[in-house]
Amino acid sequence: MENESIDITKSSGERVKFSLSKLRTSLKRTGADKKTIDQIIDKVRDELYQGISTKEIYNRAFALLKKKKSYFASKYKLKKAIYELGPTGFPFERFVGAILKYSGYKVKIGPILQGKCVTHEIDVVAHKGKETTIIECKFHGEQGINCNVKVPLYIHSRYEDVKAHWNANKKNGTSLTQGWVVTNTRFSEDAIQYSNCCGLYLLSWDYPENNALKDRIDRLGLYPITVSTLLTAREKQFLLSRNVVLCRELIHDKFYLDHLGVSEVRKEKILNEISQLCTMQNH
Repeated sequence: MENESIDITKSSGERVKFSLSKLRTSLKRTGADKKTIDQIIDKVRDELYQGISTKEIYNRAFALLKKKKSYFASKYKLKKAIYELGPTGFPFERFVGAILKYSGYKVKIGPILQGKCVTHEIDVVAHKGKETTIIECKFHGEQGINCNVKVPLYIHSRYEDVKAHWNANKKNGTSLTQGWVVTNTRFSEDAIQYSNCCGLYLLSWDYPENNALKDRIDRLGLYPITVSTLLTAREKQFLLSRNVVLCRELIHDKFYLDHLGVSEVRKEKILNEISQLCTMQNH
């Protein structure tokens, strides 16, 4: 097939061969039916040219999906929506905290913990049963920036310092048993190799396989508010500043839309879009 010989340009600037199956997989994850996917692939394929950027391919597929159903487009937009949680990493920390909370953990965001040597501000502390986990979140506002080995090296030494103090203090009532690094981008090969060796748990957009950030979000239906195709950028920023990070939080706190002066008709459309997202989990 002639399209397989087309080179596309990734966000990192690297050129790779266009992969139809990759495009099909990302469209499948939205829950769109086979007919819709086939139609979009045919249209995108007709518009390919040498050196086209992955961003252009994405934008075209997104526009076609949005025409069909806005919540398909929202699911397709998930990766980009996580970048939109910026510019500070704080909404991302709250988002990671929410994923853990809905996975059965008790969560604290941003506590200061005493280490054996110094104090540390920890992004997320999560408790389950008699075990405690500390989680460091590395948020990047743009694609193409990966987490290199320096990140887990640094996090592991912090973890060991906190662990030495935590586990010596019986009053804590739990054992500190794991350190995590979570990023919205990817880890380099040596970051993965080092973490596997020293026992740090890594979670990124697509790692570990089948239990990555994207899999957990789909499984739990925990979409960030930024996936909405109907809310404006200003409205999203307002909601994030009020600590509404998840679509399902907006369903419970509808009054924020009144604060924003959203009309009843538009309010209904927005709530309809996000409630379809929250109930449309991939099994």
